[in-house]
Amino acid sequence: MFENDAMSRVQARPAVQRRGRERRRAILDAAEALLAEEGYEAATLKAIGERAGIPIASVYHYFSDRHQVEVELMVRYVRELDARIGTLLAAPRAQTLGEAVDAALAPVLDYFRAHPCCVELWFSGRGPIVPELVLAFDRAQAARLWRNLVARGLVRPGTPELVLRLACEAAGKLVDCAFRRSREGDEATVREARRLLVAYLSTYAPDGPRAEG
Repeated sequence: MFENDAMSRVQARPAVQRRGRERRRAILDAAEALLAEEGYEAATLKAIGERAGIPIASVYHYFSDRHQVEVELMVRYVRELDARIGTLLAAPRAQTLGEAVDAALAPVLDYFRAHPCCVELWFSGRGPIVPELVLAFDRAQAARLWRNLVARGLVRPGTPELVLRLACEAAGKLVDCAFRRSREGDEATVREARRLLVAYLSTYAPDGPRAEG
């Protein structure tokens, strides 16, 4: 399971009573709604408190700034995505490069389409920790996909992990473009992202063309 230092810091927060947990949940729910409906700029801590029906002074009791809210939401998102990707990559049907790429891309696309709030944070979050979480998540998934492809014999044993990092980073940029063009993720852009990944990784396939250098 994907873990990161920032996630540990969120987990280490002091326990709160039931009323406190309910208020935290209301604040997080309000933040999700604002992010999904009005975008990143609109989801200020003041607006979140108003949406939750909680005085701003009370909001500050639970979250010192909006970035703490964002981190708590992002921790939830990356954990859920990590579990979904792991399940699909482990499925016996992922026997080709195309199927393995689909297994890595599909849960991300489906999750982003179902959680527009996640898209806003993923590509627009400006706090110091959210970008750290996204980068750590991307690198963890690249490493997981690399191990999976090598274990299945879909790429040559000596394929550097860097290959998967670069492929996933490029695909991530295209996914960003897809969701900027459409809230549902522009299908044409998604297809090109998949083609890019499969074509590049095919140069490292055991029976495919050799990568240059």
